[in-house]
Parts: sequence; C-alpha cells; structure tokens
Amino acid sequence: MLLAIDVGNTNITIGVFDKEKLVTTFRMTTKMQRTSDEYGITIIDLLEHNEISHNEIKDAIISSVVPNVMHSLCSGMIKYFGIPMVVEPGVKTGIRITSENPAQIGADRIVDAVGAYELYGGPVVVIDYGTATTYDFINGNGDFFAGVTSPGIRISAKALWEDAAKLPEIEIKKPSTILARETISSMQAGLIFGQIGQTEYIVKNMIKESGLKDVKVVATGGLGKIIANETKYIQYYNPTLTLEGMRLIYAKQKR
Repeated sequence: MLLAIDVGNTNITIGVFDKEKLVTTFRMTTKMQRTSDEYGITIIDLLEHNEISHNEIKDAIISSVVPNVMHSLCSGMIKYFGIPMVVEPGVKTGIRITSENPAQIGADRIVDAVGAYELYGGPVVVIDYGTATTYDFINGNGDFFAGVTSPGIRISAKALWEDAAKLPEIEIKKPSTILARETISSMQAGLIFGQIGQTEYIVKNMIKESGLKDVKVVATGGLGKIIANETKYIQYYNPTLTLEGMRLIYAKQKR
C-alpha cells in the first residue's frame, strides 16, 4: 500500500492507496509542533484505527507547502516506514510549468494540476478551495501556464471576526437567501456568494483570455463542494484530487 501525505497550511491530509484504490483518508492539524517519533506513532495509530497495519505500507509520498514541518515528518517516516518520495523539483510529474517563475509554484498546485490533467484531460482549470483559493490553468499539452491566488474562505471569515470588533465567529455555510436580515446570515452570504461570484468571474475571464475551447473546470478542497453545487462554471468536484495527483506522480517514478 502507498501512503500519500499532503501537508497543507491548516491540515495534514493522509490517504492510503491499495494500487489505484483510495482505501481511507484521515487528517492531522499542521500547526501543532511534533517530533519525528510523534509523527510516526500518530500515523501508525491512525492507520490501525482504520484497520490497516503499518506493515502493509510499502512506500510513501509527501507533498508539502510548509517547510518547517518537513524535517520532523520525513525523519519520522524514515524511522517508521522507510524513505518517502517528496514532490520537489526533479520529480517527474508529466506537467511542464511554463509560468514566469516555475520555482514559485507550490507542490500542492503541481499535484492538483497532475490530478486534474490526468483524470479529466486538458485544457483544464483546477480550483483548490484551501487556506488560499487557487485557480490554475493547464492547456491541452499539459503545460501549467497561468494561475490566480486569492484569500481562502476561512481566511476571509477569520479577517471579519478578528478585525471587526462587533462581528461574531460564525459557521461557514450557505444561507437560505442572499437577502440577509441579521448579522450571521449576512456574513455567510458575503462569504459564500462572494466566493461564487469570484469563481465565476475568474474562470470566465481566464478561459476568455486564453482563447482555448472546451475547457474543463475541476474543483477540490474542503469547502469546494459548497461552491461547486452553486455554479455552472464548475463541471467536476473531486474532494480527493490532491491525493490522486500524488498517487499518479508516484506511479510515474516507478515506470
């Protein structure tokens, strides 16, 4: 089995693959400081809770946008599971980055691009509703040539209740109507409907300026389903796209 570990700014998402089948997923918080032993033992405990023996894990792949956790995480993986593959420059992905500064493209965006292009074909816009909301464009030849980055929904929500003294912390969900009549639903309307409007504007203009036809739009990320259900601009929602991209990258190295 393959252990795929996606280290994001908020959560570490872990998936277990049996060949091409995603068997289970679980999460850990990223911000908590852990030693290599704590990473190794926590992952083993989570595997066993999901009825998977750590001895069944034959390899691992890590994608990370948080450099300061990598030393402990990789040390823990080496000690308890073996040497992991890390998504970094030099790893074969099948995606050619043609933007002005390829080194600035995060591993998470590359992995999402691989997953979207391999599973749905190009040209494709992949949207990841994570800590940041990212819109990345891959053409029919597999070239990653453009991307847009905006604050994620949770970042926007946090800014509202932390920087405006009278605004409360709220649940992020779609309200029943955009005609809000009190504070909580008015904040929810601004966050959700604002994100929908942003999505539609950015996707529409990325496709228009590219001049490409038959562009597919794929969304992922925890809050992506809320947005995908509310707009015709998103054709596919895949909550495990990042993990699938990691599996595909791992397979390319083994060919």
